[in-house]
Amino acid sequence: MHTSQIYLQVQQALNQYIENGQFTFTVALSGGVDSVVLLHIMHGLKQQYPQLNLSAIYVNHGLSENAFHWQQFCHARCQQLAINFKAAQVTVKQQSRTSIEAQARKVRYQALDEYSPSGSVILLGQHLNDQIETFLLRLKRGSGLKGLGAMQPIRVLESGRECFRPLLAIKRSEIEAFAQQFNISHITDESNSDERFERNFLRQQIVPKLAERFTGFEQCTARSIELLQQQQALLDEYTQQDLAQCINQHQALELHKLSDYSAGRIANVLRAWLALFSHTMPSQKQLTQIMSQAIHAQADAQIKIELSDGQIRRHQGLLYFVQPTPLAVNIERVTSRELVLNDGQILQCLQGIGIRAPKPDEQVSVRFNCNSARIKPLKKPGSNSLKHWFKDAKVAPWLRAHIPLIFYNDELVQVVGYFVSDNHKDENGVIWEYKS
Repeated sequence: MHTSQIYLQVQQALNQYIENGQFTFTVALSGGVDSVVLLHIMHGLKQQYPQLNLSAIYVNHGLSENAFHWQQFCHARCQQLAINFKAAQVTVKQQSRTSIEAQARKVRYQALDEYSPSGSVILLGQHLNDQIETFLLRLKRGSGLKGLGAMQPIRVLESGRECFRPLLAIKRSEIEAFAQQFNISHITDESNSDERFERNFLRQQIVPKLAERFTGFEQCTARSIELLQQQQALLDEYTQQDLAQCINQHQALELHKLSDYSAGRIANVLRAWLALFSHTMPSQKQLTQIMSQAIHAQADAQIKIELSDGQIRRHQGLLYFVQPTPLAVNIERVTSRELVLNDGQILQCLQGIGIRAPKPDEQVSVRFNCNSARIKPLKKPGSNSLKHWFKDAKVAPWLRAHIPLIFYNDELVQVVGYFVSDNHKDENGVIWEYKS
């Protein structure tokens, strides 16, 4: 085994981790030929590198009546190889506009992340034919450059954990030949032959015919995918440079800086900007809507575009991504100099230039969303409503309801981060601020 081509390819692929002192790996084990072969190769590598810490996880989706049998098979195989084994039971709930495969994939990654040892790199068994099928599926869907790049060797989960695909350059036929050569048994998922699933149709009917008709089809497609990935990486570099030029310290886009860009360049900046807040990219239709309504609209236009993870809003020539936040909760009786607000932020009362301390008969409270309350801010002409002063200070409308307001009884004395009352000013007083 140690001299076989597949073994050497996996060993070389993992060198980037081992040479950097990464020795903890978890195999995502389904019982299929690809993951079982990967398990055996990792067992062989442990004989060369005794410091390797190996484990395996089987995710039981419950979608097949054979799922528990496959779990038992995986457990027995790990016992035979003295590899730590865990089984994760998950529930796949069918959702509208989302395929059952996509839902299963989502909960599978969540389970792998949850059950893998801390610091472990998760090893996935996807191979070259899986990569080609992904490429063709995305071609069918009209994907762009990024989508046609198919699967990257490394996938980073939301937690920051890495998943690595060491078999991605190896054909399925080579993996099957390896299993046969070394008498490695595995299970066969009966759903893999169901051609109602698009991937299975490609696997059974399309890719074999293309490979038979065109010599070297699989290797040539892999080379094209690699070139697409390289071109996307180069494009990402330029896009990040553009984004850095157009974003401010509040992560808002300064629209005037986009005005000289081409439509394609603006679209790339928008995608990169949205990626800061969401893992779900807008459709081409939504992207067109954002560009026409939010970027090319009149300067004073009020824009609100709903996306799955939040809203895109425009204010004072800036584009914001507004994520859902809980309604702020008033604190009617303040008895401490440090308060934890319901959004998790901490408000503290410090000695210094600000407002006078409350009198014994004045109750201190923290309230929110009191636009009709009146105040005469320090160094501002006259008293007016808070709504007026927020507009004067160009505070975005969706931020106003979350700004803490300090009251003495029913009199507004400070708007945290913005104003203090001229009628309550005191150079040796107190000031309420967010704790950093």
